[in-house]
Amino acid sequence: MDAGRLPAYCCDAPRLDKRPRRDNPPCCNRPPPLLELNPVVLIPARLAASRLPGKPLAEVGGVPMVVRVLRRAEAAGVGPVVVACGDAAIAEVVRAAGGRAVMTDPELPSGSDRVWAALQVVDPGSAHDVVINLQGELPSVPPAFLRAVLAPLADPAVDIATLVAPVDSEEEAAAASVVKVVCAFGEGCAVAPALYFSRAAVPAGVGPLWHHVGIYAFRRAALARFVQLPPSPLELREKLEQLRALEAGMRIAVARVDHAPFGVDTPADLARARAEFSS
Repeated sequence: MDAGRLPAYCCDAPRLDKRPRRDNPPCCNRPPPLLELNPVVLIPARLAASRLPGKPLAEVGGVPMVVRVLRRAEAAGVGPVVVACGDAAIAEVVRAAGGRAVMTDPELPSGSDRVWAALQVVDPGSAHDVVINLQGELPSVPPAFLRAVLAPLADPAVDIATLVAPVDSEEEAAAASVVKVVCAFGEGCAVAPALYFSRAAVPAGVGPLWHHVGIYAFRRAALARFVQLPPSPLELREKLEQLRALEAGMRIAVARVDHAPFGVDTPADLARARAEFSS
């Protein structure tokens, strides 16, 4: 997929400019809307990860992981990219690589809170209406995915957009570390409402399962509301932050991509990432 084009997943795919679309895929039978977005990409990063301390500065292919993710986001070309840092050491590395870094309170409880805090610094005038939260443990994320995640926001009723990819194996379906999304795509369309997120292999029955890819595009107002909400019962039960939004009545929709990029969350993951980048 060309990183320079927003994929024509559905006629509801948003535009970063006002040129009319000429492709009208079969999932919709109405004229495509014209939609202009002004995203900013924020990458939350802190050293005190429970399973892999120091993860943002771990080298992958000779480059700190946070810098690899930064470069992928910059290549997407969707908007400015800023690393929301919980530690000065991360900010120093990002700035040395020519990136923009903003310090945030290291005690913030989540990546979403860190993103919101950094947004107040980099965009106090609210010029950016969409905030892409890109997790810093995806060193191989395709830049095109940052454009794909904007597609569900063509529907003005959608508060939060994210991505899913097909689950490819029984092992993947059974793994609690792989978050599954309950969603169903109309024929010819790759945008769908997200009805639930779980670590279990849901939904039951015959049909595809969908692997959640942890890239989010928040409407700015949705992010402002989300960080003010208390943790919800299902969020605490599943240990999945996005369930807080669903329980509060916020609408999440997903765009479909062809694969889930490899994430680094454990020492074994880091070894695998290093092996892949060295090959």
